[in-house]
Amino acid sequence: MIQLLNISKRFLDNVVLDGVSLDVQDGETVALLGPSGVGKSVTLKTINGLLKPDSGDVIVDGLHVPKLKRAELQQLRSRIGYVFQYGALFDSDTVAENIRLGITDDQQHRDEAYCRERVKECLRLVNLAPDVADKYPAELSGGMKKRVGIARAIAGKPKYLLYDEPTSGLDPVNADVIDGLVERLRDELGVTSVVVSHDVRGSFRVADRVALLWQAKIRAVGTAEQILASRDSAVQQFLERDLEMSLIQAEGSQGKHGA
Repeated sequence: MIQLLNISKRFLDNVVLDGVSLDVQDGETVALLGPSGVGKSVTLKTINGLLKPDSGDVIVDGLHVPKLKRAELQQLRSRIGYVFQYGALFDSDTVAENIRLGITDDQQHRDEAYCRERVKECLRLVNLAPDVADKYPAELSGGMKKRVGIARAIAGKPKYLLYDEPTSGLDPVNADVIDGLVERLRDELGVTSVVVSHDVRGSFRVADRVALLWQAKIRAVGTAEQILASRDSAVQQFLERDLEMSLIQAEGSQGKHGA
């Protein structure tokens, strides 16, 4: 279980989080929605200790993350897979070598046979062919890079998966593929997931609950139906903005096809 308890964070005069509280139950997928720059990624990074809150607490499996020492934090991170926004693949390494970096157990990491089989299994889980293992990131499409990033995140068999804008920069078709993977990994691996996104449609599809981060605070938490029915002005404004952006993207797509 993940618990964010009244966490606050500022960078100089910029208050990014102001008393944010949120629980994520075991086996649950929670989407953290909000406009760009509102602090969603900062919230995500407090969960695995990449950032410390200025105040408040983050508790994962009963461990108080901000108080963990280096070795304890490393042990916790072995149970948390992190999917970076732009994949964060190492260009000089093959796909197999990139995925192998996600194997957190030292003995397993040194076992060549285990690593080969684990890479193959992780590629299968993200719907990539085994021969992709020998390619380099520069040979992959944007959607494939995202999937390799996910494969690396699950290589260590984590209990938790943290996704930072997994569909950012992708066209609707590839975004749907990634959303499908989030669902598949939840069902096949039983992972607990937090998905940071600004994509309302995709978040409503993959998440058991949705939380809206707005002006440094959690403004609403609930199922997709509850969020859609909310009368909160911030929720309505965000949903209207998303609808407008969807229409603009659709018109742009039609224009390209018609050219």
